[in-house]
Amino acid sequence: MAHIINDQCISCGACEGECPVNAISEGENHYVIDQELCIDCGTCAGVCPVEAPKPQD
Repeated sequence: MAHIINDQCISCGACEGECPVNAISEGENHYVIDQELCIDCGTCAGVCPVEAPKPQD
């Protein structure tokens, strides 16, 4: 199961540099996670100041 970034994202970019598989990039309205690349490690959630990355339901 991969993570997703919800609308709480403030586009600070903290998660992008921490992703070990480079699955995070800047999207149109906020950062997004490439579901094909995400290994569900949770590193992005650990560095996000607003807790925007969440495990996908």
